[in-house]
Amino acid sequence: MNTQLELGENTSQTQLSFLELWQQIKEDWIAHGRDWTKPGFRAVAVHRFGVWRMSLEPKLIRAPFSILYRMLYRKVRNNYGIELPYTVQLGRRVIIEHQGGIVIHGYSSIGDDSIIRQGVTLGNRYLDRPLDAPKLGKSVNVGAGAKIFGNVTIGDGANIGANAVVLCDVPTKATAVGIPARIINSSKFD
Repeated sequence: MNTQLELGENTSQTQLSFLELWQQIKEDWIAHGRDWTKPGFRAVAVHRFGVWRMSLEPKLIRAPFSILYRMLYRKVRNNYGIELPYTVQLGRRVIIEHQGGIVIHGYSSIGDDSIIRQGVTLGNRYLDRPLDAPKLGKSVNVGAGAKIFGNVTIGDGANIGANAVVLCDVPTKATAVGIPARIINSSKFD
């Protein structure tokens, strides 16, 4: 009887987690313009599924979902050119605007309402520090082709210009452009 009670508790936790998964996917669908065919939405949905399946216990129940996740992850990576592993800490309503050449380090974090465009790389900078990864705050706007390397923090509301190479922290609401990126006075553009 105790086993049934424990199983029932685990089942309700899984169902709650599954409902949260669908709520997040619905938010992502709305953020991506209610278009389920967009590769960015599909990549984010596969990521959410990958995170959800890791909450399943025991591992025997998780195994078929892990096989499905790996297949979907490879499809998104190979067909759309978006590498978004389940280990990334992904905020809510993150938009991947266009497909192609997007590589996100597995230990990166991306805050709520951020936008990632094509050709963006969030990666490590030094081979001897493979776990160093960028941390993006909320509402960060990353331009096409931008590269953000190493253990850097991008502040809330920051803008990273197209093709910028960011190697150091970017303050909140700042704009970084160039190679290597430098902070510019964005008030003249407002």
